[in-house]
Amino acid sequence: MKNKIKHLTKRQWIIWGGLFLILVFVLLNKEIVTSLLQGDIDEVRLFLEKNIGYALFFMALVMLIQNSFTIFPLILVITINITLFGFINGFLWSWFTSVIASIIVLYGVRYVFQDIILEKFNKGLIEKVDANGFAYVLQGRLFPFIPTSLINILSGLSTIRIVPFTIATAIGNFLYFFVLALIPAGILSSDVDEYVIFGIIFATILVFYLVKYVKHKKKSPEKVNSLD
Repeated sequence: MKNKIKHLTKRQWIIWGGLFLILVFVLLNKEIVTSLLQGDIDEVRLFLEKNIGYALFFMALVMLIQNSFTIFPLILVITINITLFGFINGFLWSWFTSVIASIIVLYGVRYVFQDIILEKFNKGLIEKVDANGFAYVLQGRLFPFIPTSLINILSGLSTIRIVPFTIATAIGNFLYFFVLALIPAGILSSDVDEYVIFGIIFATILVFYLVKYVKHKKKSPEKVNSLD
């Protein structure tokens, strides 16, 4: 045990230290965390609206937990942010913290927990991330069928570079979060939100692949000319 502690890298010390601080923070805020788990938005709002700075930090931490374990429903986290900070600021804070949290989880898995959890995941899924990279992450962000935490973990276990991962996460989360943010804002009806969400997501992916197809077509003649 002592040898393992001695061989911890600086990154590993930082991540383990961060996890310890998160655990302490959750234990010190058991009441508000319990209200959050129960989906009691009013109780959470009454507790956090007294101190906006603390509210920003707390909701950022909640987003980090959501990106690690998917304990809290994403729509709940976005709704609380909008209730506290308003539609635009709440949406942007949800989006920004989700991107940062995804990066933190990816680094944590890649540099600390990889040896522990690698065998627990299907190698085929990891190979899909390796093969498709940007496209896989973008689709995972846009389609709500795959848990956010699972995308982050698989990306950490794969060889995807941080730049395409971050860009795909930023684009996908921005579009998906914006549609989800319309629901608590009252713009979308809860009866039709799923159809609207899937429609926008489908259209976005269609445009993405059309652009990709056009770029591929343009590159093909250039390769042929270079061979000639």
